[in-house]
Amino acid sequence: MTPDLNRREAFSYHLPTELIAQYPAGKRENSRLMHLHTGDQSINHRLFVELPSLLRSGDLLVLNNSKVFPARLFGRKDNGTKIEVLLLNPSSEPEKWKCLLYPAKRIKQEQYITFSNNMKGWVYPQRIDDVYEIKLEYKGDFWQEIESIGHIPLPPYIARPDESSDKTRYQTVYARQHGSVAAPTAGLHFSKDLIQKCKDMGVQFTELTLHVGIGTFRPVKTELITEHTMHSECVEILPETAKTINKAKAEGRRIISVGTTSVRGLESFWEAGKLQSGNRWTDIFIYPGYTFKVPDAIITNFHLPESTLLMMVSAFAGFEFIRKAYQVAIAERYRFFSYGDAMYIEL
Repeated sequence: MTPDLNRREAFSYHLPTELIAQYPAGKRENSRLMHLHTGDQSINHRLFVELPSLLRSGDLLVLNNSKVFPARLFGRKDNGTKIEVLLLNPSSEPEKWKCLLYPAKRIKQEQYITFSNNMKGWVYPQRIDDVYEIKLEYKGDFWQEIESIGHIPLPPYIARPDESSDKTRYQTVYARQHGSVAAPTAGLHFSKDLIQKCKDMGVQFTELTLHVGIGTFRPVKTELITEHTMHSECVEILPETAKTINKAKAEGRRIISVGTTSVRGLESFWEAGKLQSGNRWTDIFIYPGYTFKVPDAIITNFHLPESTLLMMVSAFAGFEFIRKAYQVAIAERYRFFSYGDAMYIEL
């Protein structure tokens, strides 16, 4: 019996803790790849390195080139108390950032937090939905100091401190635009060699930028998913990217979104029968019942129970098919979440 897909609990499932990947595969492309074909409802098991065998000359893969920055800062208040700050995205005023604080209860008045000899921040106690503002003061180059003192913001289900290797492995090989506090994880499986192999067989690539923000850390809390409010994320699609995608659509070639972030970016910019270019914020929420306009296939990881990402892939492939695929993945001991294995879903 199909549950009520308007309710959050429909997207719940039990995952053994040991299947939550704590480290990435030894080599990016050696992750496992579950191949789902919605047409014949088939499920096949492969390695990600085999992806080229599932692609065709003329396919267009859309990558999210946003770069994760070391957004976790550890500082001290003037009284010596330790506090952690997670930078989210720049505010509307210069040098101000939206941020999360831990423990937040220690901030009761405006005050400085010192992070290093070169950087401190003036934090304001007012908050909206647990999000604070901090005005950063620094000497020298901002990004150089952030790279020096910041830590990679690994998701909370990775139960270990960040390590030096995470600065490269929790990052796609094509990341260029600073701004994400979480990796577009489907892209973590691509190596430069694998991308080149795809290009050699006639597969094309294009890029957009979607900076992954606080929505990654916000579970659906409402019982009815239609009452959930998505946090906005900044998307940029260049004119050349829009032109490339529109040409592929007109020629009947497949558009393959690498990651749910690419899907959100594409669907947010589809207007009047074609992909538009521009730079704006999107709060699009995709769940079963949604009609997709752009992608013909999606490469994605396995997502958390009751998450908006699981709802999106259920909308794309069908709720029952995704539910079956997740049951198979657990039985076959796939590795889940950010550092886990991948799915390739084609219509």
